[in-house]
Amino acid sequence: MTFANQCNEIFDRIVKLYHVTDDVDAVFNNPFDEGTIENNLARKNWIDAVQWHLEDIIRDEAIDPVEALALKRRIDHSNQDRTDLVEEIDYYFRQQYAEVAILPTATLNTESPAWAIDRLSILALKIWHMREQTQRTDADAAHIAKCQAKLGVLLEQRVDLTVAIDQLLDDIAAGRKYMKVYRQMKMYNDPETNPILYGKK
Repeated sequence: MTFANQCNEIFDRIVKLYHVTDDVDAVFNNPFDEGTIENNLARKNWIDAVQWHLEDIIRDEAIDPVEALALKRRIDHSNQDRTDLVEEIDYYFRQQYAEVAILPTATLNTESPAWAIDRLSILALKIWHMREQTQRTDADAAHIAKCQAKLGVLLEQRVDLTVAIDQLLDDIAAGRKYMKVYRQMKMYNDPETNPILYGKK
């Protein structure tokens, strides 16, 4: 099995696991051993699943403003956790390919492997929720048909992205591509760079 297909299997498994309780406060029991790439991929998708549903909750027009603010803070922290984990996954790839001889003609990709895998994780969630829409019994035929068409596009996107990620990894392994790990430099959570925060010192 290719690495990207392994990602898809893990992401589908974790999305299904999240929806056993469908609770943003549920405790995540990672089914993979600590310190493995599989463990990190599972944690990544769990973070995405929880944040997906936090984003749903905060869009409730009747939400209490105090609760909404608390949710916004939680989403900010989740975004930081997600970014940190993507960078950790990229570090794994850097280690995996550290001994590869980079060809003189090697080029840099527009995004790193882990950020492409991040999109694969989100696609697993989109597919789950769009499939849910196609199974609604309280929606009309037009809605079901529209969502069925969108589901087809999402499934095609996943096939294309899966192939592209595996091609990228093959190119890196062969020295035809090289990668860098760029820190995202998130400024809004940093009391040293967010003027609202450092202004209160």
